[in-house]
Amino acid sequence: MDDNVIAQAKQAIRERVWDAMERAGVALPPGPYGRIPRFVGAELAAERLAELPQWKAARVIMANPDWAQLPVRIRALEDGKLLYMAVPRLASLKPFYKLDPAVLHPPFDEVASPDGAAKLAPKVGVEEMQPVDLVVAGSVAVNSSGVRIGKGAGYSDIEVALLTQAGLVGPNTVIATTVHPLQILQEDLPEAEYDFGVDLICKSVGVVTCVAPRRSSGIVREYLTAEKANEIPALRQLRLGNA
Repeated sequence: MDDNVIAQAKQAIRERVWDAMERAGVALPPGPYGRIPRFVGAELAAERLAELPQWKAARVIMANPDWAQLPVRIRALEDGKLLYMAVPRLASLKPFYKLDPAVLHPPFDEVASPDGAAKLAPKVGVEEMQPVDLVVAGSVAVNSSGVRIGKGAGYSDIEVALLTQAGLVGPNTVIATTVHPLQILQEDLPEAEYDFGVDLICKSVGVVTCVAPRRSSGIVREYLTAEKANEIPALRQLRLGNA
């Protein structure tokens, strides 16, 4: 499928999910459109994730910075796990915050927020990070095969690709998402070469286990435009270092 066709199909699905969440009243302020939507039941979805053996076995977690996954980040710190959180829009040469519960102090709801992390947690580069046992990604839509559609900016794909290329995310790393049931679609979803899928989908009332979802192979250079590289310092450095 042509890349433009894939992009248009993904956007149509986003709009459909955002509309459904808005109509059902399950999207929390500031509303679903244009973002990974905050949703009713996010705390319960985080609890379902934390009950899983994959979570309990994980020592190091990387999570997206969206508000929808704030309960997951709080739970990670409460459970004593080392947490990496992407700097919003990866707008730093050191593109991740290191949230270490051995150093940071409660209340973790402040520490795990984007503003709190910016004030209280150090930024780290990929070369300073430990291997990641569990990745938590935000989603707009997902299906039971593990195909995931984000908000369309591509930052989650780049986060995972950077860590994959550095050997910090590998075949044994579990990738999960937390969503409202309306975000789980019973249909095929479009995928691009640079997309990654999820192993686990956690909702307030259960967990979906996905079989053999797509994995990132690292940065796909054909899709690494000059505009995107200039927006993200870590990518700009990667391009210069491999010129």
